[in-house]
Amino acid sequence: MPRIHLLISGRVQGVYYRQSTTQVASTLGLSGWVRNLSDGRVELTAEGPAETLEQLIAFCHDGPPAARVDQVECQWLEGTGEFTGFETLR
Repeated sequence: MPRIHLLISGRVQGVYYRQSTTQVASTLGLSGWVRNLSDGRVELTAEGPAETLEQLIAFCHDGPPAARVDQVECQWLEGTGEFTGFETLR
């Protein structure tokens, strides 16, 4: 199973971006995590079927209603199976 690593830039902190992303990823059955970075970006790592990861990437380009996404950097990697669910990291 593949893994994605995303860095999301824009107005993505303080707008429920992590919570919304966690809900979408969990609903899609993906595993991994999402967290805020000190530079104002959001970082995400997720594993699952490629088609489902594409759906999460599409959501990340829009985010929740209050967000303004300027850029999504995406890297595809080999999955490790190390995650058991999807969580918001602090």
